[in-house]
Amino acid sequence: MNFNGFLDDHSSGVDGAGASKLLSDVPYNNHFSFSAVDTMLGTTAIIPSQHSLTPHSRPFSSSPGLSLGLQTNGEMSRNGEVLEPNVSRKTSRGEDVESRSESDNAEALSGDDLDTSDRPFKKKKRYHRHTPKQIQDLESVFKECAHPDEKQRLDLSRRLNLDPRQVKFWFQNRRTQMKTQIERHENALLRQENDKLRAENMSVREAMRNPMCGNCGGPAVIGDISMEEQHLRIENSRLKDELDRVCALTGKFLGRSNGSHYIPDSALVLGVGLGCNGGGGFTLSSPRFEISNGTGSGLATVNHQPPVSVSDFDHRSRYLDLALAAMDELVKMAQTREPLWVRSSDTGFDVLNQEEYDTSFSRCVGPKPDGFVSEASKEAGTVIINSLALVETLMDSERWAEMFPSMISRTSTTEIISSGMGGSRNGALHLMQAELQLLSPLVPVRQVSFLRFCKQHAEGVWAVVDVSIDSIREGSSSSCRRLPSGCLVQDMANGYSKVTWIEHAEYDEKRIHRLYRPLLSCGLAFGAHRWMAALQRQCECLTILMSSTVSPSPSPTPINCNGRKSMLKLAKRMTDNFCGGVCASSLQKWSKLNVGNVDEDVRIMTRKSVNNPGEPPGIVLNAATSVWMPVSPRRLFDFLGNERLRSEWDILSNGGPMKEMAHIAKGHDHSNSVSLLRASAVNANQSSMLILQETSIDAAGAVVVYAPVDIPAMQAVMNGGDSAYVALLPSGFAILPNAGTQREESNGGSWMEEGGSLLTVAFQILVNSLPTAKLTVESVETVNNLISCTVQKIKAALHCDST
Repeated sequence: MNFNGFLDDHSSGVDGAGASKLLSDVPYNNHFSFSAVDTMLGTTAIIPSQHSLTPHSRPFSSSPGLSLGLQTNGEMSRNGEVLEPNVSRKTSRGEDVESRSESDNAEALSGDDLDTSDRPFKKKKRYHRHTPKQIQDLESVFKECAHPDEKQRLDLSRRLNLDPRQVKFWFQNRRTQMKTQIERHENALLRQENDKLRAENMSVREAMRNPMCGNCGGPAVIGDISMEEQHLRIENSRLKDELDRVCALTGKFLGRSNGSHYIPDSALVLGVGLGCNGGGGFTLSSPRFEISNGTGSGLATVNHQPPVSVSDFDHRSRYLDLALAAMDELVKMAQTREPLWVRSSDTGFDVLNQEEYDTSFSRCVGPKPDGFVSEASKEAGTVIINSLALVETLMDSERWAEMFPSMISRTSTTEIISSGMGGSRNGALHLMQAELQLLSPLVPVRQVSFLRFCKQHAEGVWAVVDVSIDSIREGSSSSCRRLPSGCLVQDMANGYSKVTWIEHAEYDEKRIHRLYRPLLSCGLAFGAHRWMAALQRQCECLTILMSSTVSPSPSPTPINCNGRKSMLKLAKRMTDNFCGGVCASSLQKWSKLNVGNVDEDVRIMTRKSVNNPGEPPGIVLNAATSVWMPVSPRRLFDFLGNERLRSEWDILSNGGPMKEMAHIAKGHDHSNSVSLLRASAVNANQSSMLILQETSIDAAGAVVVYAPVDIPAMQAVMNGGDSAYVALLPSGFAILPNAGTQREESNGGSWMEEGGSLLTVAFQILVNSLPTAKLTVESVETVNNLISCTVQKIKAALHCDST
C-alpha cells in the first residue's frame, strides 16, 4: 500500500527497502494504553515500506482486445481476437456505428498489403491480440469507470502503448458486451415470470371448471335457489365448523392426535395442528391476513413454540385488534393537521394538542401509568429511497438497526405472527423487541416490546406502525411505552419517497437527568425529528456508496473499491462499539463501578475481553460523561473533527497537527466521512501513529469517533483485506443540541447552528493485557482525570467559561 509519502522518514536518504526493514524491526503498540495516558507520549517512530497499488482482481470475463484493424468495421471473435474482414456489415447499435464510422481502412493495411499490383487481390483476415497485461489494466479501469473521458483514454493509451481509438473502441465493445449479458439475464427473468403467469392462468381455469360457494363451501349451483335452502346450507357449514372446533379442543385436552381442525372465531378462522411431536403449527387466515407461527420470509430467527393453547388464541386475536386500531390511529394522525397538531413557537416543530387527541382517539394501550409523561412529534420530508425498499428495511430487524445505527443498540424479532399476503409485506405483523438509545450516560436505554404492522393503502402508499403490548401482557411493566408510532410512505419521482413520521411515547421522567429532560420533551431525543434526520442521512450515504455513477471522493492516498469497503466496515464496527460503551448496551457485558472520588455524572464501567478478534485481550475500562457547552453544536463538531486543531485537546497528537492520509465521503456534506489520520512525530523518539476516525452530522446531532490502529493492519485493510481482525478500542464525542437554550427566530429554527450543546465524552482504554488481572483504584482515577482534562482543554480552546 502506498501512502504517497505520508509514512516516509523525515530524512531523504531512506529508500523503500530500508523503510521496510525499519518497519519490521521496530515494535508498535496500536492501542491507547496507560503508558500513553501517563506519559502523554507515543512509542518509537515507525516508517513502513513503500509499495505501489497494483490491482490483483481477475478480469470480469475474457475481455477481447481492440486494434486499429477493428476500426475498419472489425468484428470481435469469442476468443478475444479482433477479426478484420474486408466486407463491412451494417449495425443498428449506436456505439458500433460510432466506432466504425471513425475508422480508416487504409490504416489496417501494412506495407506488404499495398504492394499487390502484380498479383491478384486476395482477401485475408488479420488478427490482433491485446496482451494479458493490457486487458487486465483495461478491465480494472472499466470496473471503476465504464465511460472514461478523453483525458483518461489518452492516459491509458500512453500507459498501455495503444492508439487512443483502440482504447475508445475497446470500451465501446466492452459496454456492448455487458449490455448483452444484462439483457440475457433480464430475458431469463421474464421467461420465468411468463411461466409463473401461465401456471396461474391454468389454475384459475381449473378453478372455474369447479366453482365453489363462498358461503357454505359446497359446489355452486347454476340457477336460482330458494332463500330457505341458502340459509340451510350456511347453517350446515357453521355446524361443521363447530364440530371441528369441539374435536380439536377435545383432542388437545385429552392429548390425542386428531389432525388439523379449523376453528371459527368471528370473521377469522383459527386452526391448530395437534401432532404428538409438538410440531403443530398455528395459522390464522382471513381475506386480508395469512398468519403463521413459522419463520415467515426468513427475515428473522423465531423460536418454534409448543402447540398453541386456548389462551394463545386470545393473545393473537388481541394482537390483531391492537395492530388494526394502531394503524387507523397512525394514518389519521399523519393526515390531520390543525387542531390536532399545532406549530410550536419555541421549537418550530408540530406539537400534539393533547385535549384534541383525547377527544379524537381512544387509548388502545390503556391508561397512562402514574408518574409518566407524554412526548409526541411529527415530521415530514423526502428521502432517497422508494416505498418498497423502506418497508422491507423496517420489517427486517437487522436492516432496521443498520439504518439507524446510533439510535438502536439492539433489536430482534420475537415472533412473526403474519408474514404478509400474496408474497408482499401487506398485512405483515411482527412481535419485536428493541433497545432505543441516546448517546449519553445520563439517559437510560429504552427497552420496549411492541407489535410492528405493515399495510399497503394504495399503489405506492404504505404505512408501518409500532405499538407497545403492555396492555395485553398482564403483569408486564416498563419505563417506556410506544403509543401508535411509525411512518406513512408515498412514492415520488426519481426513486424518492415522501415520508411522514409520527412518534408518540410515554416514559418515566424521574429516570432522566434534568440536563436532558427538555431535549426529550421537545422530541429532539427520541422524536420524529431525529428519526427523520437519521433516515435521510443514512439513505444519502447508501446512495453515494452504492452508486456506480458517483466518482470516489478525492483522497491523499488512492484506495480501490475493496479497500473502501473494508475501511467502511471497520469504521462501522468502531462506531457501534463506541455507542454500546456510552449507553451500556446489553450486547456488551459491562459492569458498573461505584468509586467514591469520581463525579456522579461520570459513569465508569469495565469488562474482560477474551478471544475477541476485534479487540485486544485484557481488562477494558470505559468512562463516559456529559456536560453542557455554551457553543453551537455545529461549531463544536467542526472543532473536534478538524485534524489540524486536534493537538489542542488530544494527547495522541503528540502536540502537533495531524495529516489526513485517506478520506472516504459518506454524504454531500464533507463532514460525513471516514478518514485515516497520521500524528506528527515531534522528534525521532516518538511514533508516527495512525488514527481511524468517523464523523457524521445531521439536523438532530453529530458524532466524532476515533481509535488508534496498527499500521500494517491498516495497510492490509486499505488493500481490501479482512477488517474483522483489526483490534481497536474506540473513543469519541456525541453532540446534541441543548433544547433549554432560547433560539433566535432569524436563523430558521436550526438547532445545530445556534444555542448551546450537550457534549458526551467517552473513552475505552486497555488498562491491563491480562484478563485475569484485577482493576486498581489508580487506573480508575487515571481515566477520570483523562476525561476531566479533555473537557477542560476543549473549553479553553473554544474560550468557554470553565464553570
